[in-house]
Amino acid sequence: MIKKVTSIILLILILIGLTSCGEKELIRYESEFIMLFDTTTRIVGFAESKEKFTEYSQIIYDNLKEYHQLYDIYNDYEGINNIKTINDNAGIKPVEVDEKIIDLLKFSKDLYEKTNGKTNIAFGAVLKIWHEYRTEGIEDPDNAVLPPENELRSASEHTNIEDIIIDEKNSTVFLKDSLMSLDVGAIAKGYATEQVSRTVRDSGMTSGLLSVGGNIRAINNNISTRAPWNVGIQNPDGSTGQSVIEIVKIDDKSLVTSGDYERYYIVDGEKYNHITDVDTLYPAKYFTCVSIICEDSGVADALSTAIFCMPFEEGLKLINSMPETEAMWIFGDKTIKYSDNFESFIKN
Repeated sequence: MIKKVTSIILLILILIGLTSCGEKELIRYESEFIMLFDTTTRIVGFAESKEKFTEYSQIIYDNLKEYHQLYDIYNDYEGINNIKTINDNAGIKPVEVDEKIIDLLKFSKDLYEKTNGKTNIAFGAVLKIWHEYRTEGIEDPDNAVLPPENELRSASEHTNIEDIIIDEKNSTVFLKDSLMSLDVGAIAKGYATEQVSRTVRDSGMTSGLLSVGGNIRAINNNISTRAPWNVGIQNPDGSTGQSVIEIVKIDDKSLVTSGDYERYYIVDGEKYNHITDVDTLYPAKYFTCVSIICEDSGVADALSTAIFCMPFEEGLKLINSMPETEAMWIFGDKTIKYSDNFESFIKN
């Protein structure tokens, strides 16, 4: 699965001791694990005991693992029909899948409409080409080249999201076009983060911060301070020595950032990032990064890709049309612009 690199640094204030919550005393714990969604997952949370926090962590791990395997476009897993299985059967036959895949695809189709097509999970044929050329360019930078435009144009003819046929009654998905493929990298990690945060909250976690490769989801507030969690947004300019460009306060919300500075390759001295504009078929160049704050991590993930690929005014209009959603844009010249209420989240 091609992953959008998000670059948010959790600012963890080391709080030693206990936090009173009624008659219970909650202790702050941390854990992390790697590999799922090809990234590091970090959990910060409060629980009445180490055993209880371990239980919460296991719930998060087990659920993320399930989503990771279901949404993978590169690997097969015994006994599981996943996104790769759907792609392998494009134009051949419908594939019976887990409800979690159908829910993701329906969610993605809805975001396709809301972002005017800028977030398109049917864009896999084009993204696969860029992935191959970028990988080769990173491994052999002296011979890095761009994909031929005619190859990209040809692939773009097989990206019609209406060719994804979802049969909810029979729990199947069929790709009508044999040359199309799904790539859910712009949305799957955020969507999974949101679903897992809801599951662990329902299991009893009342205060926590979940970071899946930088997709941040706050579960309520920081119970030790009775205030929102402080989360840092990475400075896209690594040459300044200033690692954080802003610190924002989030309480039961999500923060997702997309940028051009962590996964890219260079051709003839020019940088080509991994976030491809569905209209130009080339990596977007409007900004160095975009950050989204809203409640749903899946929505934030999709929007961070969508408005990264839009001129500022178009992206601002989209953000303003969505309730309780804010954005920050950082331009190549280091200019920063905000949506109407983003600055209210910035820590003074």
